[in-house]
Amino acid sequence: MKRIVSLVLAMIMVLSMFAVANAEAATGMAAWAPFEETVTITVPVYDRAKAGYPAVDDNYWTQWIQKEFGDKYNIDVNYVAIPRGDVMTKYNMLIANKETPTIMMEYDYPKVAQWATDGAMQPIDLEAFAAVAPTYYGKMVENNQLGYTAMNGENYFVLSERPYYNTNYTYYTFVRMDWLRAVGYDHVPASYAEQVDAINKIINAGLTDQAPLGLGVPSAAYVANFAYHDADLVESEWAQHCSLGTASMTWKPTERMLKRLNAEYNMGWYSSEFDLAENTAGAAADQMQTDFINGKTYSYAGYMAANVDWLKAFYDNNPGAELAIASAYSVEEEGVATARNRADNPFGMIVGFSALASEDQLKAAWMLMEWMIQPENLFVLENGIEGTTYVMGENNLPVVDGSYMGDGMLNHNMNIDMTCLVHASKVVGTVEDSIRAVAPQGLPQDFAQAMIDSWTTGTKAIADSGNAYSDPIFAVAIESEAEYSATLLSLWQEYYAKLVKCDPAEFDALYADLSQQYLDAGYQEIIDERLEAYNNGQTTKLPQK
Repeated sequence: MKRIVSLVLAMIMVLSMFAVANAEAATGMAAWAPFEETVTITVPVYDRAKAGYPAVDDNYWTQWIQKEFGDKYNIDVNYVAIPRGDVMTKYNMLIANKETPTIMMEYDYPKVAQWATDGAMQPIDLEAFAAVAPTYYGKMVENNQLGYTAMNGENYFVLSERPYYNTNYTYYTFVRMDWLRAVGYDHVPASYAEQVDAINKIINAGLTDQAPLGLGVPSAAYVANFAYHDADLVESEWAQHCSLGTASMTWKPTERMLKRLNAEYNMGWYSSEFDLAENTAGAAADQMQTDFINGKTYSYAGYMAANVDWLKAFYDNNPGAELAIASAYSVEEEGVATARNRADNPFGMIVGFSALASEDQLKAAWMLMEWMIQPENLFVLENGIEGTTYVMGENNLPVVDGSYMGDGMLNHNMNIDMTCLVHASKVVGTVEDSIRAVAPQGLPQDFAQAMIDSWTTGTKAIADSGNAYSDPIFAVAIESEAEYSATLLSLWQEYYAKLVKCDPAEFDALYADLSQQYLDAGYQEIIDERLEAYNNGQTTKLPQK
């Protein structure tokens, strides 16, 4: 009885906290008055150049925000298109031209850290922010994000939410189940040994007239080597090498990953032309998607939404084909005993504000964030128009029509490139409900339950075991990274291709030689500076298991 009473009291306290927070937000917004003179703010939005979609900076939903929010408070909300594949070039151009967006935001900490260090952002008063945007600030407190707001001892950032951050539920890899059946498999490979057996059998069976898997030269510095981390990962090494800003060329997990890719390349898994100039960066990703759509390759991965155009195109081009969702497994290397995964950061967008923004522009930007995070506004932005872009389904939850392309259509992934200002992915009910909400619609196969099962046995299971963790975050700028990152990215791309394509017998000697060149080109300075910051207590820590 005492336990029941305690639970009831706890529930009442939680509900009371939410009621107070909602009341404060409602009271705060009710007190907002229109600016006496028009205030203009600029807000970045990713441009993914998707065919059939309206301009990201001028469409039904940018106009809706202007009408429902901007006009009410005498604020002009102007969106600025940022090419998704070339974020820093566009931002650097805007900064150089003194056209820095009022709101500056990115998912990657090294990018915003550079803006703050270079003076493109201004420090902010978090108490003033909380006064204007109490709901937004309260979410940051609830999600334990206040420790990420500072750089070099001053507060520069506020952070959007990343739901279920260490168990990504929106990104999935699809494989050709019909091909697997053709070579004797009634299930998706559940170990690396099965993967090798299946892919080699697909090659030998001639199910495709080209290499069955796609590969391209890396377009960014991030190295997907988490699966190759040591079972007894040394925290200081993690702080030195795990980064979205500079490729960890010389670290043992990267060596393991490259050696694996080299072996696969020499088994014929990847095209011998993957490193040609026309196949680099975004062109390689486009080609891999095209090859999958045309039925040439075994697998392709992407973020899910109600409308996934490449999946629709695949079934149109391959009638009768059967897909399945790949499962997680250990790479089974020496010292790597279990499956591992890179957890997302415990925040979505890292949001800062232009050094050129006036006090009124800051307030107007904060008002937009507080307005957008209100459930009734977020619901409309993520679902659209009832009866046109969505209907209410089971449990009174919205079901988006991903095929609708008329007036009022939702932009990429249910307007996520606008709502990312407040959270990184759409949340509907439970996590299982949220997965169903982003399951692709209108396909010959229904993947909702398969996605739930994959999440449960894959990323969630890995996270529950303590083997999902993110990169370190530094409270100080790593100056050498800003100095050498561009050069090192170019070298990483060159060395990556050489190491993947070399004769396996030559790999070890070549890797040692190129690693030393990479260290000499600036990476040694970067890892030394990172280690110093770690030893000074200026980094986050690995989670305790």
